[in-house]
Order: sequence, then C-alpha cells, then structure tokens
Amino acid sequence: MKYLSQILASLAPDWVISSFPIIRIVLICIAVLCSIMMIITTLLQSNSNEDGSNALSGSVGQESYYAQNKGESRNVRLSRATIALMSIIAICVVLYFVSLIIYQG
Repeated sequence: MKYLSQILASLAPDWVISSFPIIRIVLICIAVLCSIMMIITTLLQSNSNEDGSNALSGSVGQESYYAQNKGESRNVRLSRATIALMSIIAICVVLYFVSLIIYQG
C-alpha cells in the first residue's frame, strides 16, 4: 500500500499533493450537502403503495390519462434527483478515499 502511494505521489506535482487536505474538506462538504438534499427529496416523494380501492370501485377507467398520472411527473423528477444525488455522494466518497491513498498527511 505504501509503495502504491509513493508511486502515485511521485507522478503528481507538488501543488496537487499540498492541496489534498483542502480537496478532502470540499469533498466531505459536498457529500454532506448532497446527503441532506437526498433526505429531503426522499421525504418529498409520495407513497406509491395503494390499497387497490380505486380498482375495486371502477374509478380507474373513468379518469383521463392526465388525471391518473398528474403526480407522476413530480415523483419522477424527485426520484431522478435522488439517484443523481446518490451518484454524486458515491463519487465524492470514492475520490476522498483515493486522495487518502495518494496522500497520507
């Protein structure tokens, strides 16, 4: 492990290596902010579990397509935002640990 960090450290310029502590702080701040935003977007999503009462009463077929799916656009946007935020968090965490391997100081 030390050999790998020495090889990677020798390839990077000095200013890059000296800026790793700042980069780590920025990565952790981005991950924390995205985590808070992901919690908010998850809580804003509506519950998609229905008990099936609309299907039993027959009111599903009587509504228009827009009336049936008017909430879907909001839920789709929120679920896409949740996936994007989760991806950003994963990338930040991976970059954080890569910076730990390269520079241990």
